[in-house]
Amino acid sequence: MTHEEINAGGNVSMVRNFVLLGFSDLSNLQGFLFGLFGIIYLVVVIGNGLIIIITILDPALQRPMYFFLANFSSLEICYVSVTLPRILFSLWTQNRNISVLGCATQLCFFLVLGSTECFLLAVMSYDRYVAICYPLRYPLLMNPKKCAQLAACSWLGGIPVQIGQTCQIFSLHFCNSNQIPHFFCDIPPILKLACGDTSAHEMSVYVVVMLFVAVPFILILASYSKIISTVLRLPTTQGQTKAFSTCSSHLLVVVLFFGSGTITYLRPMSSHSSGTDKLLSLFYTIVTPMFNPLIYSLRNKDVIVALRTLLLKI
Repeated sequence: MTHEEINAGGNVSMVRNFVLLGFSDLSNLQGFLFGLFGIIYLVVVIGNGLIIIITILDPALQRPMYFFLANFSSLEICYVSVTLPRILFSLWTQNRNISVLGCATQLCFFLVLGSTECFLLAVMSYDRYVAICYPLRYPLLMNPKKCAQLAACSWLGGIPVQIGQTCQIFSLHFCNSNQIPHFFCDIPPILKLACGDTSAHEMSVYVVVMLFVAVPFILILASYSKIISTVLRLPTTQGQTKAFSTCSSHLLVVVLFFGSGTITYLRPMSSHSSGTDKLLSLFYTIVTPMFNPLIYSLRNKDVIVALRTLLLKI
């Protein structure tokens, strides 16, 4: 195992690669971690892949709610594929070097897909809002063209800004060390390696986070405040239970993703520690995508029936 470390004694050095330290401090658990993350990756790909398949094949799931769920499952597969294969490679080969271009590419895809997830979760909450608050107008308001437009905006909306932010971060000079105490290239640990004052870059990160995280989260809260108000006015308890059950899965995913992500990016950079950052990142990069198929399938009768039908045909 070779780690190329930059130590310039305070002078600016041309960094040609970084070292993702990842879980190198757990030297006795490398094999176990490789097996664990390998299983998690398979669970994410197979679980979300099954959801995509049943939403395409089952006529009962040809509705906007499941169209967005299929998009969300596709996103989760892409999202974990940005980080997990690299983790598995490092654990298997013990080679933790990553080029500057590779690091920038990983960060850019991670930020773009993270923005897509924020937007898509907001769109899914809007879909539930229209379905519950305006059930008679729902087929008109959420027609196939509108759904496709909302999905496209979610996938493409963050690309220009996140490419710009990635270029801005990697235009910095890095000094003293090229070792990243993380398992993937993320903003906080990279900024810590930069020379000089990074306050302007930190401020731009906060602005982007407010735009791509806080705004969708506020829209989600607004949607669910309207949903709760409408549901509480329903005449029967059975109707209230059914309405809440269709939203509970989505709410759980929102809390897991936004909770861990917000704590990571809205804390002052000076308060970041590698251990805390890695723990929080595990939640929104790996744990949440792993549990999403279970959350949506176990709490949705239509999905359970469609999965059972598909498995019986195999």
